[in-house]
Amino acid sequence: MIALIKPYGVVGLIPTVWNAESRDDVKKNIDLLLELAKGAVWLSSLDVPVRLLVLPEGALQGFTDEIHDMPTREYAQSAAIDIPGPETDILARFAREQDLFILGQAKARHPDWPELFFNVGFLINPAGEIVLKHYKMSALLPVERSVSPHDLYDWWIEKYGRELQSFWPVADTEIGRIGVMMAMEGNFPENGRGLAMNGAEVVYRASLPVPMTANGVFEVTNRARALENNFYVVAPNIGGVYLHSDSRLPADCGGGTGMIVNYRGQVVGEQANTNGPSFVSGVVDIEALRHHRTHAKTTNWLKDVRAETAQLIYEKPLYPANLYLSRQPGNHAAYAAEILNPGIDRMVDADIWRRPGYEETEPTGKSRQASGTAG
Repeated sequence: MIALIKPYGVVGLIPTVWNAESRDDVKKNIDLLLELAKGAVWLSSLDVPVRLLVLPEGALQGFTDEIHDMPTREYAQSAAIDIPGPETDILARFAREQDLFILGQAKARHPDWPELFFNVGFLINPAGEIVLKHYKMSALLPVERSVSPHDLYDWWIEKYGRELQSFWPVADTEIGRIGVMMAMEGNFPENGRGLAMNGAEVVYRASLPVPMTANGVFEVTNRARALENNFYVVAPNIGGVYLHSDSRLPADCGGGTGMIVNYRGQVVGEQANTNGPSFVSGVVDIEALRHHRTHAKTTNWLKDVRAETAQLIYEKPLYPANLYLSRQPGNHAAYAAEILNPGIDRMVDADIWRRPGYEETEPTGKSRQASGTAG
């Protein structure tokens, strides 16, 4: 007999965060998160039982490495964590106490690459076990100092294989199939499609900064990924961020707009308030999702993808692989000079893009785009 998954509540926290400069700062953020979580879960359980708690990207550590352009090796040693480790152990204890799943994110080390760090999404089950780790594929590239599997591509496929689960892992749980598509990953349709092809039904997507929340990018991409793949997108955004441990006021880096979107692309929970710590909640109905996927004629899009022709889109590589197999990531200015600007030039040289007529150019046709900080 097939087990029925009853509708359940999901809560996404929208916390105020201190940029972490050490592991002690991470612990302080976690303590505040759990204080907020207790109230949010209790209030949301007045509707239906909450089975899933979601922490936005940056909730544990803030964005110290990005905002302060820290060298990768320095951040890896000072504030990056291990998964599992003491910090996730605290969250695991809360998951057991509350009998729920926790989705979160952290800048974390890999035992094979101690001087680098990754941006890792993780899922903790009600038994306190980490049942999913996803290594972020698409970063806020001009500013993030973490590396992705694509930056170590040859090593990654040798260790983990070249299959969907290697890059877009999905955990099959008692509340549905769960995957991760953090922040900028949600702006690339390929990440949502990779998760969908791997069976995902509930997808974690958080956070994005201003201006992408203020100009609609966050909502548009959340709803688009949910609709085109027929999965739930759970997307709480970050609240205020104290840039330094002694900052007197937080910067509203995220701009609010936390939301939960259903498998039809409809917003079923929303919280735009950024005046202080808050949360967003909604209901997930996995059985309704599964019924839609298997009974709709047109809006269950995935069955109609023309894979043979779609493959033509990506036959030629665009973004360079293996960037950090033998070197550390550079700072913001180095990234702009070595990767960002040449990437734009490649698109123009291939006649995929054309430069605007009002742009001043060098005699070679190359743009005089500044090679300084691209944040």
